[in-house]
Amino acid sequence: MPRFRSLSDPETARELVRNVREGIYVTDPQGDILDANPAFLALFGFESFEQAKGRSVRELVVDNARREEELALLEKQFVVRDFELQIRRTDGAVLTVLDSCYAVRDPATGETLFHGILIDITRRKEMESRLHELTIRDPLTGCYNRRYLSELEERLEKQDGEWGIVLVDLNGFSAYNEQHGHQAGDAALVQAARFLDRRVRAADAVFRTGGDEFMIVLSENAATATVHIVQRLKEPTAGCPPVAFAIGWAVRKPRETVSQTIHRADRDLVLVRVRSRPPEDERRLKQ
Repeated sequence: MPRFRSLSDPETARELVRNVREGIYVTDPQGDILDANPAFLALFGFESFEQAKGRSVRELVVDNARREEELALLEKQFVVRDFELQIRRTDGAVLTVLDSCYAVRDPATGETLFHGILIDITRRKEMESRLHELTIRDPLTGCYNRRYLSELEERLEKQDGEWGIVLVDLNGFSAYNEQHGHQAGDAALVQAARFLDRRVRAADAVFRTGGDEFMIVLSENAATATVHIVQRLKEPTAGCPPVAFAIGWAVRKPRETVSQTIHRADRDLVLVRVRSRPPEDERRLKQ
């Protein structure tokens, strides 16, 4: 009699579940694992089913609030498709998966069980992250670009917190570029970017907003941090760009948008130039 020709054949279904690369599982109403295929065990790093049996899904999901959100959808719709979760392997590594599952009631006991499939999309997410990073970075200096500035503006204004803006303009850069050549000019821009990166905190963002224009956006303890960073930028030190720079800055006022704060920082920068402030505000830096 022909075999393995129909999905309704129990042996066919068993072989399919055993050999697919996706993790297939069954859990009870409490989320404890009742059964799982080899791909599921490999996904979490279990060496045998005995290690996984009875383990709670809550122990394996990184963000249980996200899991509760999925359960709420299951309760309402009885099925969830491609729900993104982060899971933690037995070795501590975190993976990103898509979970598709449905609820089924056991007529014998009245229990609601969950059948699901996990697809590992960790590499895809990493690639998406790298591609996104390329689109928001200036290729020469590695600073963020205006595209990311738009994203950050939207996020900061939704949070309605505080922020500070520091504008840094390189003075006489065009003349420097003409005198020393474009290669030296590019090197000066890279040096300026590194100079700024070394003086900001990890939470701050450095942007290249124009040919010789840079911006620092601060969003944590902005009022104090902005003043501190401006002071650090004015301190004579090694590793500075080989051209002079001018600084303008502003801290958010109540109900002010990011663009409005940037505008005030730009006005401050203009005043620096017009008033020809002392060397600590606009100075030539040694190579």
